[in-house]
Amino acid sequence: MTVQLERLERGEGARRHLLLVHGFTGAKDDFEDHIDDLAALGWHVVAPDLRGHGQSDHPEGEDAYSLAIFADDIAALADDLGWDTFVLLGHSMGGMIAGAYAIAHPERLAGLVLMDTSHGPVELGERDVIEGARSVVREGGMKALVEVMRESGGVLDTPAHQRVVAERPGYAEMGERKSLESADDMFLAMTAELFTQPDRLGDLAKLDVPALVIVGEQDEAFIEPSQRMAGAIPGARLEVIADAGHSPQFENPSAWLAVLSAFLEEVD
Repeated sequence: MTVQLERLERGEGARRHLLLVHGFTGAKDDFEDHIDDLAALGWHVVAPDLRGHGQSDHPEGEDAYSLAIFADDIAALADDLGWDTFVLLGHSMGGMIAGAYAIAHPERLAGLVLMDTSHGPVELGERDVIEGARSVVREGGMKALVEVMRESGGVLDTPAHQRVVAERPGYAEMGERKSLESADDMFLAMTAELFTQPDRLGDLAKLDVPALVIVGEQDEAFIEPSQRMAGAIPGARLEVIADAGHSPQFENPSAWLAVLSAFLEEVD
């Protein structure tokens, strides 16, 4: 099914191309703070809302959502943009999508950035907590889940996240809005797949693509997977962002931008 993807876009006409893919229940807004700075470095930068997220199409049915389908959407978007090659950055679930795309289309990538993500099944919290969230969404939709999370917090809360919530007006509300704009069917489909997906580490180890792995130092669930990916992908390096959790682009933005900019300069 072809879907329309809303996107942020800057630097049209630049010869270098950068695609930024957000994570589960995220949105293009996750990169809005940095898109102008990246374009100023000479890149055509695009950050889409994935299907079932933000302002993009929300097809009905759980079978409309999977990592493979998201990766196909990325391929179609790159084709639509007329990009022969590009650098692909994926955050969290977006990193799993980026990994799947890289394995299928390595010839299209000038560089790969895997950020706070994993190469296989996510090890995050107790499964009964996840099943409880799925039950809430089945019965009351994402609105009901947001109300529950206001009381209990998220499984990816870290001191860095709480600091940004306290210091940045509207940050918590932005997170709730992104959740509310996420499709119920997408949530149900992906909370099943993310915890049962096949391990891609062996396939990632076969890549011949410049690669950077980024992880926040407080993002405990994703530190070991990040270390394994950086060790497996030939020539990849690991950058641990200090004073940051699962979203270092918000929690230590200057360090995150410096690390990404240095990598982009290298692959140019």
